[in-house]
Amino acid sequence: MRNPNNLSGHILPTSGAMLGVCMTVISIVKLTQTNRGVAYWVDDLLALDALIFLASSIFSYLSIRSNSKKVYFEDIADKFFMLALLCMGAAVLLLTYEIV
Repeated sequence: MRNPNNLSGHILPTSGAMLGVCMTVISIVKLTQTNRGVAYWVDDLLALDALIFLASSIFSYLSIRSNSKKVYFEDIADKFFMLALLCMGAAVLLLTYEIV
């Protein structure tokens, strides 16, 4: 295991902000009434992405509050965060090709 480097202090606010971004984009897609084709999948993908960012936030918070399992929770938070970023990248690509 590696030494804790306070990565959770960066993951927690960033994943919380990204969760808000997911919810905003879902709302915008719903308001534009483009729920056909690719936009349908973007909604679902961003909803899943918001849940992954939420999991990252929870594990990041647990890492900050824990003394004995700090590194363990931080590693899980980091992995969830990276997975959520990849998921968001896929959603951006889908939304981009929907607009074009």
